[in-house]
Amino acid sequence: MTEHNQEVLLRVEHLKQYFGKNDFKAVDDVSFEIKKGEVFGLVGESGCGKTTTGRSIIKLYNCTGGNVWFKGQRICAGTREYTDAIKAKKKETAEQLKALKAQGGDPAEEARLKQEQDAFVAQQKEEIAKARDDQKNCDKKYHARRTQELKEEYAQKIAAQPERSAELKAELDKELKAVPSRLVTQIQMIYQDPVASLDPRMTVSEIIAEGLVIQGVKDKQYIQERVYEMLETVGLVREHAERYPHEFSGGQRQRIGIARALIMNPELIIADEPISALDVSIQAQVINLLNDLREQMGLTIMFIAHDLSVVKYFSDRIGVMYFGKMVELAESDELFRHPLHPYTRSLLSAIPLPDPHYEQRRRRMKYNPTLDHDYGEEQPTLREILPGHFVSCNQAEFERYQAEIANG
Repeated sequence: MTEHNQEVLLRVEHLKQYFGKNDFKAVDDVSFEIKKGEVFGLVGESGCGKTTTGRSIIKLYNCTGGNVWFKGQRICAGTREYTDAIKAKKKETAEQLKALKAQGGDPAEEARLKQEQDAFVAQQKEEIAKARDDQKNCDKKYHARRTQELKEEYAQKIAAQPERSAELKAELDKELKAVPSRLVTQIQMIYQDPVASLDPRMTVSEIIAEGLVIQGVKDKQYIQERVYEMLETVGLVREHAERYPHEFSGGQRQRIGIARALIMNPELIIADEPISALDVSIQAQVINLLNDLREQMGLTIMFIAHDLSVVKYFSDRIGVMYFGKMVELAESDELFRHPLHPYTRSLLSAIPLPDPHYEQRRRRMKYNPTLDHDYGEEQPTLREILPGHFVSCNQAEFERYQAEIANG
């Protein structure tokens, strides 16, 4: 694994993604951080909310609640917690007023309760307005903030080195032109199905160049050279540019999908199970390609997968999801050394090894939430058992996990 710095590139706070009138909770109160330059693995069974988390981050869905911060700018902001808080406050105030009237009434106290409710509702509505503004105008806000930061930075440099003012002003102009007009384009996604994610009516060149065209790049020569560069970067050749997706194998199609993402010069790649639809030998090639690109381009990757053995090889830190919730989060080696949550242990017990003697002895662990946990008195929260190792548990489980680690 490569060394990465401690700068947080992406921060997800209490993300919620509900669907339908009955509020199906695809993602429910998920929080994590991804540091610049690292690979963050997200694992769990089918339907646990991994892909929905990635799609919410990249704004393919408008999140129901919580916040997503990218490069210090809030790009996703849900309003559910604020509307729920308003409903709860109104209900609480109504009950207090009813109890007050049952006792004979007190006009001064009634006025105080109503005033308190009005102030609380106004505050929550202000937060809703801020959330909607950030959701809609995150690109403009980031561009303005980054532009101002660069101007202040170069003003200090010019003041310290007046003899280089012309050179520094030229550098500043170059930096300002490089500030992306759309922040979210700095996050790109590689999709699970390389067949469904490519338009069969478009040539490879058109597929890869589509992002640049949407951004308004009109120089056809520049676009063509960038397409050729990306094809060679992912291990294809220029002659492939004018072919159609059906003329390629599954592994080659996935490389086209990777090239389409890379042409936008992203800082974060969300790789949504990019190898699950490929043969085992091709899986290794795609993983090695992503590893090489990570080294060459300084990419940060959120790697979504089922296969824990692949995730261990590729990831610096791993988050384990179950039924829309994050149940364990730790560095890769630490998670395999001290798996604490019963669901994590169940996943690890399912990993086969090419050793017949081991396979004869391997015992599969089944996870049954109703039997493995007792949350009748206290609900679980994500708690830090060891530095950087978080587990979803209540106080009794927290103490038991700590004792397990202390006893080796």
